[in-house]
Amino acid sequence: MFQIVKYETYKDQQVIFKEGTFGDWMYVIEEGAVEISRIVDGRKIVIATLKAGEIIGEVAYISKEGRSATATAVGKTTIGMIDREFFDREFNGISSDFQMILKSMAQRLRETTNQLMKLQNQVKK
Repeated sequence: MFQIVKYETYKDQQVIFKEGTFGDWMYVIEEGAVEISRIVDGRKIVIATLKAGEIIGEVAYISKEGRSATATAVGKTTIGMIDREFFDREFNGISSDFQMILKSMAQRLRETTNQLMKLQNQVKK
């Protein structure tokens, strides 16, 4: 499975990372849950609530762009920070063509999330 560098525990509603910030860490949720949200026109829109075993931060890692959303702990939540060197070795070990496919998928997910946020905001007006 993943090589974990360290574990961090967050209290309910504590922000793990904010939309737009830069970071090249990925995390696995060990215990608890994480709410993924964005702020659109001053309103918080929840994209998903992820549970133990799921990964967060992968879009920013793969795309090398700012975080596409805010991650907030739901209840007491423990996350494991995935070792960047381990993941870099794994990622760099795949062909450049496959790397390009993964980067393209990450960019499409980012764009799809942006479109979803626009549509949800229009519906709520």
